[in-house]
Amino acid sequence: MGHKECCEGGCMVKLVVGGLIGAGLALLLAPQAGKKTRKYLASLAEEMGGKANEAVSDFAETVSDFVDRASDRASDFLKEKEGLTKESKKTLLAALEKAQEKLEEQRKRLADSI
Repeated sequence: MGHKECCEGGCMVKLVVGGLIGAGLALLLAPQAGKKTRKYLASLAEEMGGKANEAVSDFAETVSDFVDRASDRASDFLKEKEGLTKESKKTLLAALEKAQEKLEEQRKRLADSI
């Protein structure tokens, strides 16, 4: 997965959170009855929370699918290319290790944000 794909999921979450904050501030500063404003904010927060959860679920599913496909393709590649040179196998192993490190970094970032 390219850097752009990783960023898009995070950017979507930031966009939703920013929208919620902006909408909340606009409503709080608008001249309207407090009870009506609180009720509207509650419904808006519930709606945006649902959308944020959907976005996160979609992103998690995309990452999971990508990892599964990459793993399958690596296995298929190794089966087909059993005659690879030792140097080629080392290069492939290094690429897989780097990908695994990147996934672990992202997992840690997510765990830290919880």
